[in-house]
Amino acid sequence: MSDLPRLTASEAAARLGVKPESLYAYVSRGLLSRERDAAGSSFDPLEVEAFAQRRRRSPGSTPGAAAPGTPLMVLDTRLAHVDDDELHYRERSAARLAREQSFEEVVTWLWDVPSLRRPSADDVAAARRTIAALGETASSLDRVLVAVAALGATDPLRDDPDPSHLVRIGARLLTGIPAALRPQHRSDAIAPTLWRALTASEDAHGPRLLDAALVLVIDHDLAVSTLAARVAASARASGYGVVTAALGAFDAPLHGTASRAALRMLRAVQEGDAAPAAIARAVRDGGRGIPGFGQALYAGGDMRAAVLLELLRETPGTDDVLAAVDAVADEVARRAEARPNLDLALGALALWAGMPDDAGAVVFAVGRIAGWITHAIDEYDERPMRLRPRGRYVGPPPE
Repeated sequence: MSDLPRLTASEAAARLGVKPESLYAYVSRGLLSRERDAAGSSFDPLEVEAFAQRRRRSPGSTPGAAAPGTPLMVLDTRLAHVDDDELHYRERSAARLAREQSFEEVVTWLWDVPSLRRPSADDVAAARRTIAALGETASSLDRVLVAVAALGATDPLRDDPDPSHLVRIGARLLTGIPAALRPQHRSDAIAPTLWRALTASEDAHGPRLLDAALVLVIDHDLAVSTLAARVAASARASGYGVVTAALGAFDAPLHGTASRAALRMLRAVQEGDAAPAAIARAVRDGGRGIPGFGQALYAGGDMRAAVLLELLRETPGTDDVLAAVDAVADEVARRAEARPNLDLALGALALWAGMPDDAGAVVFAVGRIAGWITHAIDEYDERPMRLRPRGRYVGPPPE
């Protein structure tokens, strides 16, 4: 039997979203291989993942079933769009913006404001105290969510319905959250402040890389967290309510926190594990595919990952992390035909910087706040409550 960690039959069936009978039908038809011993049947995680990728690309593989990500509705958006595998914010290339401009410069352009107004030192201190009360077991996203609530609680104008307050609240959150996450520290720039909140590294290149990452995560089609933000804005929630609703959908392994598993996989390779073993273990333990790979909006691979990894390659001292990235990417390309996505790049950045395992989610969330607020601004121009769907009851009839 192979030394790679393997999936049990129930784990393989769960990964493919099928019943065990269907799994064994694939085996009998020669579509999947298995090994058997006294403990029962087991499956190669990478072979299962490659089969899952092929099924997703095959329109007739699951008749009558909606593929993951099938939209319930189509909404007009005025922020991000992907054309010819390139992400654009309105008419401008996101890759070029990430390389040439700071996060603040991009946000002030999107919101058409001269600068971002910051919360007072007292308000930031109140948010810091609230975060500190969580204790050491709180996740990084728990701290972000509490910072949003604390900055809202100290804002006397939080419920003012004038749409102009969305930009004011957005600026308050983008500048206040990084400052609140770093005890006794405040900077005028978002990326350096967030860098010092997440790592003790003094690498001079770090804040600039983080700036680029923040730009690249601002928006990306209509992700589930963005939809949640727009639904809240449709009900005329405040900017704090919009971001809180979005964070609820964001804090999920299939969305905002996926970089944590990618980082752990890369660390295993960096510390000496063979890439196939690290990948197989990540697939087995996560049960959701290969962390950090695959993005349906791109035919040639996630350009956000490509840009961020290119910037890492241009940075001194990143060879070890990039060797792990390359080893994993080469193995996945050979076995499962998938390319790196944003989560792998965020995991690589956090690993290189010595950040906590879930730091990529914080970077993602802080940058995406700019997108959520931009979508809320657009939604405020629409008819209120337009995003309230009607349910169709399909349960048992009344007795």
